[in-house]
Amino acid sequence: MATLPRCIALVTGASRGVGRGIAESLGEAGATVYVTGRSGDGVRSLENLPGTIEETAERVNELGGHGIPVRCDHTDDDQVEALFMRIRDEAGRLDLLVNNVWGGYEGYGSAAFDAPFWVQPMWRWRGMVDAGLRAHFTASRMAAPMMIERKSGLIVNISSGDREHHYLGNAMYDTVKAGVDRMAFAMAQDLRAYNVAVVAVYPGFVRTERVAQHFEKAGEPVPDNTETARYVGRAVAHLAADANVMTRTGQTLLTGDLAREYHFTDIDGRRPPPFDIAAAMEEEERAKGNG
Repeated sequence: MATLPRCIALVTGASRGVGRGIAESLGEAGATVYVTGRSGDGVRSLENLPGTIEETAERVNELGGHGIPVRCDHTDDDQVEALFMRIRDEAGRLDLLVNNVWGGYEGYGSAAFDAPFWVQPMWRWRGMVDAGLRAHFTASRMAAPMMIERKSGLIVNISSGDREHHYLGNAMYDTVKAGVDRMAFAMAQDLRAYNVAVVAVYPGFVRTERVAQHFEKAGEPVPDNTETARYVGRAVAHLAADANVMTRTGQTLLTGDLAREYHFTDIDGRRPPPFDIAAAMEEEERAKGNG
């Protein structure tokens, strides 16, 4: 297991889902984890999904780390700046930034999400860009000077898709996720001279609260080929603990590949292979045809 007893980390969008799993795995490794999101005590998600930043921070503590919840709307630059000022004041440094916050998923699984781009609602585009791509850029822009000062650090963009550039079924999602990957590559070029690494990491098919809700509404069981959010969290923890992480800077990495290379498993002991989204989409289309 990766150990990060002196690591100061920030995981954005960590009240639930992949962000929560990453924060928990960093806690498991002993890190201090700043946990951000809009869902906090007395404030629930727009879709009434479970999870708050306080609950995530407490779970980080239970697993052996130090969780610090901070309410932050990552579409508000003033709030983001205040967040990084707080981290500088309290911790004096930042070793790991995980850009996980995301938007535009409201209504995921509906026909509208799979509709052609000319009938897609513009709120979905704004959600994915403002609460996703732009939020990643803003946080990275704030984190970079803190890492440059120490000539050390890692920025991880949580993304999805595949490296063969198959269409992801939604033009907005496809375009913005490609931007997230390219941003990691581009920032890596600027930061290479300062010994700061930037990568994009793809989770697999994760059993998030939103995924569970979707299958529950459809009256179907969650598929067996899913994995927990702790699996990608362990991937991030191993990257942060890797003294040679600069050899990976600018790359797009898959959780299943990293599990084999770093010899870790999901919390149930399984080691799901790299997730092939194109194959999954083809299988779904075949199932629809057989139906």
